[in-house]
Amino acid sequence: MPFDYAKTATYRLAQAAKAQRARSGAHLSALGLHPGQEVVLKALARTDGQTMSELAAELGVQPPTVTKMVTRLAAYGFLVRQTSTTDGRLARVFLTDPGRALLNDIDKTWKRLEKEALTGFDDKDRKRLRRLLRKMEKNLLAAQGSAKHRDDEDDDAEDATA
Repeated sequence: MPFDYAKTATYRLAQAAKAQRARSGAHLSALGLHPGQEVVLKALARTDGQTMSELAAELGVQPPTVTKMVTRLAAYGFLVRQTSTTDGRLARVFLTDPGRALLNDIDKTWKRLEKEALTGFDDKDRKRLRRLLRKMEKNLLAAQGSAKHRDDEDDDAEDATA
């Protein structure tokens, strides 16, 4: 009997993530945003003036992805890039007043999305789901780190034989 991937937790997680992204896109479009852009604004609300590298690390994405998002958000007037006063090679990203004005609406959007996604869940199930998803995230990050570590070891072995 072939393996039924559609019955795996990771497949269900991927399907739920797709549905969440589509639904968040519908909500965010009313604010003039695309999914993912709101987390850039929220990251800057926590720590304004981050570099592109700092934003990429905080969001867990590659620097070119952050560059594209920042460029678009700057074009909308929600943030600005400024050359660092201490290092001319660095650009820091800051929220503008229009960007700050969106933060409350972003929070409302996320609350609405959370309510839609967890309809029919009691508080105990909601807490358990968050805990289980966080554990899954940690497991996958650890496996990624282990794979990266093995890749580094392979590189070291190749270097030693060269």
